[in-house]
Amino acid sequence: MKLMEDKVVLITGAAQGIGFATAKAFAEAGGLVALADYDEDLVNQAADQLIAAGHKALAIVCDVSDDTQVKAMVDKTVATFGRLDAAYNNAGIQNVLADAADQTMEDFDRVTGVNFRGVWSCMKYELQQMRKQGSGAIVNCSSIGGILGGAQRGTYHGAKHGVIGLTKSAALEYAPQGIRINSICPGLIHTPMADKMVEGGQRDALDAMLAAVPVGRLGRPEEIANAVVFLCSDAASLIVGHTLVVDGGYSIQ
Repeated sequence: MKLMEDKVVLITGAAQGIGFATAKAFAEAGGLVALADYDEDLVNQAADQLIAAGHKALAIVCDVSDDTQVKAMVDKTVATFGRLDAAYNNAGIQNVLADAADQTMEDFDRVTGVNFRGVWSCMKYELQQMRKQGSGAIVNCSSIGGILGGAQRGTYHGAKHGVIGLTKSAALEYAPQGIRINSICPGLIHTPMADKMVEGGQRDALDAMLAAVPVGRLGRPEEIANAVVFLCSDAASLIVGHTLVVDGGYSIQ
C-alpha cells in the first residue's frame, strides 16, 4: 500500500517549483490531489500533467491573500473528493529588497498578505473541515528565513517567522483532536523563485549563500516534497508542532 493511498491532499502554490513537485510526490504516493495557484494557465497545465500520468488531480485558481477565495478552494476540494486529509500551505512570494526604513507599506501588505495571512487563512478553513472529520495533517511552508535574519528582506523573514508561530500555536490546539500541524523550512532550492532572484540582480547574494551550504549545492524541489509527504503521512504520527529545516546544513553554522 502506498504511503498516502486514497488520501485527499490540498497544495497551494502548486503550479510550479516546490508546490508542483510536492503535488507530484503526493500523487505518486497514492493521494488524490487538489492543486491551487493564482496562475490559472499554469495550474491547469500542472493538474493535466498529473492526470495524464494516471493520477487523480484537480486544478483550483486561488489567490491565498483573498479569504473568500481560500474558503472556496477548500470547499471545492471537499465537494470534489469528499474530505480533506492533508494540506501543504506552500504559496509564497519575495519582498522587494529594501532597508527597513525604505520598505513600502504596499510591499509589506503584498508579502504578508500571501506569506502570513494567506497561511493563516488556509489553515483556518482546512481546520474547519479536519475537525469535523477528527483527523488530518497540515504542513505550513516557512523558510530558513523563518529562523534567520536577512538584510533587506525583513518583510519576507518576518512573515516566515510568523508562520512558525502560527504553526506551533495551532498544533497545541488541534493535536488533541487528531490533527497534526507542522512547518517546514526549505533552504536554497532551485525553483522559479530562485531564478527570479538571479534575473533581478541577486546572483552575487545567492552565490554567497550557496558558498555557505555544507552540501555544496542547491536543493531540489523533490527533496522538499519528500519531507512534506513524510510529515503528512502516518509515518510521522508523533511529530507535532515541529519545524523541519531542510537546507543542506546552511543554518547550523
